[in-house]
Amino acid sequence: DPIILTELDENIRDEVAEQLGTDTIALAIASLDSDDALNLISTLEETKQRKVLQGISSALRSILEEGLAFPEDSAGRLMQREFVAVPTFWTVGEVIDFLRESDDLPEDFYDIFVVDPRHRLVGYVALNRILRTQRPVPIKQIMVEEFVSVPVNLDQEEVAYIFAQQNLVSAAVVDESERAIGVITIDDIVDVIHEEAEEDIMRLGGVQEDDLYAAVVDTGKSRFTWLFVNLITAIIASIVIGLFQGTIEQVVMLAVLMPIAASMGGNAGTQTLTVAVRAIAMKELTPANAFRVLSKEILVGTFNGLLFAIILGVIAWTWSGNLGIGAVMAVAMVITLIIAGLAGAAIPLGLSRTRFDPAIASGVFLTAITDVVAFLAFLGLGAWFLI
Repeated sequence: DPIILTELDENIRDEVAEQLGTDTIALAIASLDSDDALNLISTLEETKQRKVLQGISSALRSILEEGLAFPEDSAGRLMQREFVAVPTFWTVGEVIDFLRESDDLPEDFYDIFVVDPRHRLVGYVALNRILRTQRPVPIKQIMVEEFVSVPVNLDQEEVAYIFAQQNLVSAAVVDESERAIGVITIDDIVDVIHEEAEEDIMRLGGVQEDDLYAAVVDTGKSRFTWLFVNLITAIIASIVIGLFQGTIEQVVMLAVLMPIAASMGGNAGTQTLTVAVRAIAMKELTPANAFRVLSKEILVGTFNGLLFAIILGVIAWTWSGNLGIGAVMAVAMVITLIIAGLAGAAIPLGLSRTRFDPAIASGVFLTAITDVVAFLAFLGLGAWFLI
């Protein structure tokens, strides 16, 4: 079944395409719906794309070439060209007769789109409503005039957001002239949601994409950049520790307890960071409510900081037998958790306004800040109070 090719991992698909040859791929593409055909050909190398395009009908070639011209991950790449559109002056009976007699209908569809003479969208009717309505009723009488259409260049993540907010099953795609040129259905959106969620998870781990099946060299190159940035931030944290080398030599217990402060700060910051990145992706965290969110995270950091200050302060005091060390740990914990919570929300907010993706870049910067703050607070207070 040619549809299997569209479900394969891209790296595996390239290997399979190499084995099948361009003629077989061309036959497979010719039997698929336009959206699946475009999805399949868009993942092939340019030379293979040209060979495959030469082996299909001129009509399908024109559709695919136009689809490839749209930005990657846009509605134009996602849409299916096969959809049902009827004029405003038809009746329900005429629509039903058209559906029964036409040999060129999409395999699956849920809505009938109503268009004017210029093919601009003026409304839609759910298929189930047509089946429940008497034949003589004008289609214009039962169509929904308040509808959501999708611009052809809109990013697929924005399209998925619209579907989730409006509880859509399908939506028409329109060009710059508001003419209906395609349709996006919920099965495509499920794939987008899965893809975007997977992408965010990968990026939170500092990985650009799913490279399970990629070559070793390619995987290594894709991971090197952010590992190198992480190395720089780790060196900065080590430099901070080096500044208090004399303090650590005089109070060795500080070196034993020091990782606790950094670990707690890192985990607290990651909790906030995860929630913030998701909220930004879902458009729940915006500049409009940023101050309220940041204020909340400061309060949460203060609350948890005070609780863990008591717990870890007592543990450090008992362990070291020194009340001063317990007090230093307590105060350092409050400072670290407040800054960790603030940074966990502020970093992705700041990155979202730049060209950097918050999901992939936030973790590195958060680690640097929480480590430096934790070491500065703990060792700085230790140097101040204990020596």
